[in-house]
Amino acid sequence: MSFPKGFLWGGATAANQYEGGYLEGGKGLSTADVVTAGSHTTPRQITWRNPETGETGCTGIGFGAAMAFEKGAIPDVIDGAYYPSHVATDFYHHFKEDIALMKEMGFKTFRMSMNWARIFPNGDDETPNEEGLKFYDEVFDECAKYGIEPLVTLSHYETPLNLVHKYGGWQNRKCIDAFVKYSTTVMKHYKGKVKYWLTFNEINMMSMIPFFAGGCMQNDEQTKAQGAHNQFVASALTVKAAHEISDEIKVGQMLAYQPNYAMTCDPNDQVLVMERNHSTLWYSDVQTGGKYPNYKLKEYERKGIVLETEPEDFELLEKYSADFLSFSCYGSSTFTTHDSEAGSGNFVMGVKNPYLETNAWGWATDPHCLRLACNTLYDCYHKPLWIVENGIGWDDKKEADGSVHDTYRIDYLRANVKSMDDAINLDGVELMGYTMWGCIDLVSAGTGEMKKRYGFVYVDRDDKGNGTLERSRKDSFYWYKKCIASDGADLD
Repeated sequence: MSFPKGFLWGGATAANQYEGGYLEGGKGLSTADVVTAGSHTTPRQITWRNPETGETGCTGIGFGAAMAFEKGAIPDVIDGAYYPSHVATDFYHHFKEDIALMKEMGFKTFRMSMNWARIFPNGDDETPNEEGLKFYDEVFDECAKYGIEPLVTLSHYETPLNLVHKYGGWQNRKCIDAFVKYSTTVMKHYKGKVKYWLTFNEINMMSMIPFFAGGCMQNDEQTKAQGAHNQFVASALTVKAAHEISDEIKVGQMLAYQPNYAMTCDPNDQVLVMERNHSTLWYSDVQTGGKYPNYKLKEYERKGIVLETEPEDFELLEKYSADFLSFSCYGSSTFTTHDSEAGSGNFVMGVKNPYLETNAWGWATDPHCLRLACNTLYDCYHKPLWIVENGIGWDDKKEADGSVHDTYRIDYLRANVKSMDDAINLDGVELMGYTMWGCIDLVSAGTGEMKKRYGFVYVDRDDKGNGTLERSRKDSFYWYKKCIASDGADLD
């Protein structure tokens, strides 16, 4: 077992789930700041206010769920609601401690996101917020001190709230210019400090949860199609700007991906899985492959979807496709046209796979999912890959002596590192790195909980916002340190 020289081992976080400091340092409100906590059984809510009547309320939000707001309502922070993003696990005040813990584990890279509203509080301000720029300068300088390469997501499930109020989010092409100004500003400002960038986290979640993915207040097919197209164009223009700024800067796509299995050899099940694959891969066909696939164009034709485009859009998509393809992969899903027990979990759709065991949130450990994912994506695009999210949420228990014995996480990661190794050494996939999701405990995006923990580091905070925010090492911390030191050879 051997990983390529320069392989980037590390961990991943997102500002809306980890950073906190939601109104500090001149930051504006983002869409994440108006989303409440939830649970595995209770959907998170978007809170809103009607500026004319003063009425307040909330709208449920969930993956693939319908969404509707009262007429005249705008998303807003309201009194009495609990918003976990406001403090999260407070990287804003703990970044030096947290990056030191990453160094102790041996991280070569740290995937994080910048909060757009920290740089441009309204999303379309004339000049950037200097305090916001300074904060991330300090973060990147701390990474550099320890030889940790930042991988920075420009928009990870949050859009400046003002752009939602003014334009309805990414369904409006005016967001393209605002984003390109933001991306160009930070790529220039952090030139020499950050060379790896991602545009939109899990861009295909526009199909499932368009408020998270793009601040869209409607989730009809036309809105989702237009929102995705506008983000594709913004991504292409960001690649163009990056290449003009520096030859060293690389801009990647970030796709939510999972292998899909047919439950039976019934041809109807096989067709169903093909269609499920299409529903994900068309996003990477456009952003990494450079053009819309025919099957998607035919679908738009059947549904009467007509995109608002400019003549140069499609040339831009082809000329400035992503430099590499990054993706999240937590497990697999199984589908059938026959009656079967339903699966559960926000990314685990379809039916229960009898060959895999699941945890309390319905997430299963699939020992081959990363190898399958890597092969599929590499065969499609022949561009370097980067696994930027992989992990498992669990209700970790802290013992009286402060220890956390998360053997289940170690078992999950051991299987996934082996699968990744097979993709590299048996199949020849070009893999840049691996950043385990939620390396330091953070708020779950899907449920808004703290008890659904992912990290190597336990953070003392609960689902209601109580706790000291003290950091402590779990057993998996020491396991991952050993894994990185041995370049994936020592997995005991």
